[in-house]
Amino acid sequence: MTTASRTARHPSTLATLWRSTVGKKAVMAVSGLAMLLYLVAHMLGNLKVFFGPDDINGYAAWLRTIGQPFLGHEWFLWIARVGLLAAVVLHGVAAFQLSRRDLAARPSKYAHQRRRASYATRTMRWGGVILALFIVWHILDLTTLTVNPAAEHGRPYQNIVASFGNWYSCVIYIVAMLAVGLHVRHGFWSAAQTLGANNARRDRLLKLTANGLALLLTAGFLSVPLAVMTGVVK
Repeated sequence: MTTASRTARHPSTLATLWRSTVGKKAVMAVSGLAMLLYLVAHMLGNLKVFFGPDDINGYAAWLRTIGQPFLGHEWFLWIARVGLLAAVVLHGVAAFQLSRRDLAARPSKYAHQRRRASYATRTMRWGGVILALFIVWHILDLTTLTVNPAAEHGRPYQNIVASFGNWYSCVIYIVAMLAVGLHVRHGFWSAAQTLGANNARRDRLLKLTANGLALLLTAGFLSVPLAVMTGVVK
């Protein structure tokens, strides 16, 4: 038997894991936790806007030098971006495929049972769509500065003020951050179940942690546009 035929008959462990429902849920859990760590770091960085332009502009400049001289200028940022993109793609693809499997497993004559989908499931699906659209907007607004009305490269403080000086940017951001909070709340609990971290004794603590993280992230992210809208940051 040739190596090719043996490979064809015996798919790799990773391929087998990916094709299974349990494997896809595990991929969603791990990629979700990676994105959660990014969100916490990103929120803490955003809060530097309250310390003035020098603080947050200096922080943004420092991010581009992480790892030097071993890494080149902005290499760390690009490595982080590629890793984050991979996590987002894997998370989204796994979620979509699991959703398709769930729909395909339902007998057509019981189509009306779709109304019984839990609040958490509906929130996760719609929240995922909202966040995917927001990521595109956010990149165009504060990374590439394509849609920012007063873009200044290398000056994130000024760009944040310019962006949230427009009501529509604030509405988009606020809706997205509320979706982030709901997504984190349900996603953290779901990931804990998938990874086997929950049990009768830890369930209460895990639920409190999920609620606390969701509240902390939502409040932290929303504080920035609200501060610009009220003139606290200007």
